[in-house]
Amino acid sequence: QVQFVESGGGLVQPGGSLRLSCAASGSIFSFYGMGWYRQAPGKQRELVATFTSISIGSIKYADSVKGRFTISRDNAKNTMSLQMNSLKPEDTAVYYCNTPRGARDNYWGQGTQVTVSS
Repeated sequence: QVQFVESGGGLVQPGGSLRLSCAASGSIFSFYGMGWYRQAPGKQRELVATFTSISIGSIKYADSVKGRFTISRDNAKNTMSLQMNSLKPEDTAVYYCNTPRGARDNYWGQGTQVTVSS
C-alpha cells in the first residue's frame, strides 16, 4: 500500500504563500484521483484539490481555494505539490495528500501543519 509523506507547512501571515510537497513510497505513485485534503481542528476533513480520474490533466478545486491554490505533479520524481497563495486564516489546517482508496479506507499520513495567522 502507498504511504505518503507531506512537507512544506509552516506559519505564515495572511496573504502569504506556502508550497506543500507530497512524496510517495511503498507502491506505485499514481496521479489519477490523487489530491490534497485538509482538516482544521474541530472540522471535517475536506478535499482541497485533486487530479480527477477522468483525465490526468483534469483538476478540481474546492470553491474555497479556487484561484489561490494550484496543484501540480512531477512524474519523474513521483511527487505532488500544492502551491498556496493569498493564504487566509481559514486555510489553517493539517494538509494531507492521498489517493481515493486511501481516503475511502481512512488511511492517512502524518500531514503537514499550515498555520495562517498575524
